[in-house]
Amino acid sequence: MAEIKDPENTILMELKDGTVAIELLPDVAPGHCDRMKELARSGAYDNVAFHRVIDGFMAQTGDVANGNMEKDFNLRMAGTGGSDLPNLKAEFSGVPHDRGTLGAARSQNPDSANSQFFINFSDNHFLNRQYTVYGRVISGMEHVDAITRGEPPASPDRMISVKVAADA
Repeated sequence: MAEIKDPENTILMELKDGTVAIELLPDVAPGHCDRMKELARSGAYDNVAFHRVIDGFMAQTGDVANGNMEKDFNLRMAGTGGSDLPNLKAEFSGVPHDRGTLGAARSQNPDSANSQFFINFSDNHFLNRQYTVYGRVISGMEHVDAITRGEPPASPDRMISVKVAADA
């Protein structure tokens, strides 16, 4: 695992094959980083499915309302919800959507991101300045690469647990 420089701004995501460490970028997108830490600390991301996984593009997850595979899971609804918290204002920046970056998923409205996010499988620069980048994988990208593909996957993978490194 990569060296964790700032445990308060590092997420540890447990997947079926191992741990993914994600360095958050609070200087770039403080609202999105705070939201991810709040949801992680409440356990909201635990057991949430990767409901949209497109080879060569990205893996999307984070629907805490409809994506929990241990609680009223409905694969058709996964990806349509968020959390009970208010939507976030866009925090677009010059940070590019490179392989391994974390982006905020949203609807057509730029200020509609809530709990869903995606991890880029490749450099997706066409998304630059249109979706908030608020983290990057610093170790375990091979585990992200192993997530089952599909829109939605017939048998989706999940985030087994998501923790802030300072709490782990």
